[in-house]
Amino acid sequence: MNLPKELKYSEEHEWVRVEGNKVHIGITDFAQSELGDIVFVELPEVGDEISADEPFGSVESVKTVSELYAPVSGKVVEINENLDDAPELVNESPYEKAWMIVVELSDESELDNLMTAEKYQEMISED
Repeated sequence: MNLPKELKYSEEHEWVRVEGNKVHIGITDFAQSELGDIVFVELPEVGDEISADEPFGSVESVKTVSELYAPVSGKVVEINENLDDAPELVNESPYEKAWMIVVELSDESELDNLMTAEKYQEMISED
């Protein structure tokens, strides 16, 4: 399983790539493999405020619909519109092509609540 070391991870299986005061957010390789084939992704609008640990969208697979939980709080400044036409990118490229949103952080200290790749690997290994 692919777990890039430079990313941070949430207990809800989202990943975060920090770039200054903005972060890219998506779901992990583990999450997409558990969900199966992704057929639809629902994302917030640019300008929406999201709050840590609150739902910000959902992914629908052939098996189920799962909510996406915000790993951090902030303002959505970009969404990955490619996922509208190609939700399968979540399965094919969860870390590169299938980032979901870019958020301008409102509280950078929330990043401290996220896990390293090693800690996330330990968590999913226990499941």
